[in-house]
Amino acid sequence: MMGLEGVVLNPGVYLVTDPQLCGARGVLETVRSAVDGGIEMVQIRDKNASAVDLSEVVMRIADAVGDRAMVLVNDRVEVYLAARAAGAAVHGVHIGQSDLSAAQVRAMAGPEAIIGLTANTVGHLNRLHALPEGTVDYLGVGVIHPTLTKPDHPAPLGIDGFAAIAAATTVPCVAIGGVKLADVRPLRRAGAAGVAVVSAICAADDPARVAEDFLEEWNR
Repeated sequence: MMGLEGVVLNPGVYLVTDPQLCGARGVLETVRSAVDGGIEMVQIRDKNASAVDLSEVVMRIADAVGDRAMVLVNDRVEVYLAARAAGAAVHGVHIGQSDLSAAQVRAMAGPEAIIGLTANTVGHLNRLHALPEGTVDYLGVGVIHPTLTKPDHPAPLGIDGFAAIAAATTVPCVAIGGVKLADVRPLRRAGAAGVAVVSAICAADDPARVAEDFLEEWNR
C-alpha cells in the first residue's frame, strides 16, 4: 500500500491520541515523545475540538513529526484538507461507520491520501468489499477489550474475534481498543498489520519508553 508521496504504509504500533489522557503534557509533546520512541504512524483524535482548534494541533504535530511519522486526522476530512492546502505533512484520514462514506472521503482526499476505516462486523466487511479496490487502505478493527477511551464501543471482539475479521478480508487490519503489551504478539499471530495504542502511551509517564516496549514486542 502506498501513501502520500510514495511512502509505504506499515502501521506496526500505531498511536491514537486522547487529549484527556495526555494531560498537562499535552498532545504535541506526547506525540513527539512517542515518535522519538519509534512510532511511525499517529492518528490525531479529539471528538470535542472545534475545527479551528483541531487544525492548530494537527499543523503543529505535522510540523514536529511529519517527516518521521505518518500523521492522520480522525473523522475531520475538512481539517485534513485544510492542513494539506497549507502545506502540512499530513498523510490521511481515519473514518468511522457513521462519518462520510469511504467513497466520498476518497473522492475528496484524492488517490494518494491514506484512508482508514473502522470495521468490526461482517456487515461492515460486505460494504467494504463492494467498494472499488484501493478505496480504503486499512481497517481499524475492535474493540479488542473494553476501554474507557470509547465508552460507546461495541461488544469486545477479543483476539479470536479479531482473527475472524482479519481472515475475512485482504485489507490490512489494525487492532484497536484496550490493547495491552501482552496482546501484541497474539494479535500479530492473529493477522494484525498493526496495533493501535491509546491509553498505554498517552497516559504513560514516559511515552517514548512505552512506545519502545510495544515496538520491541511487535518486532519479536
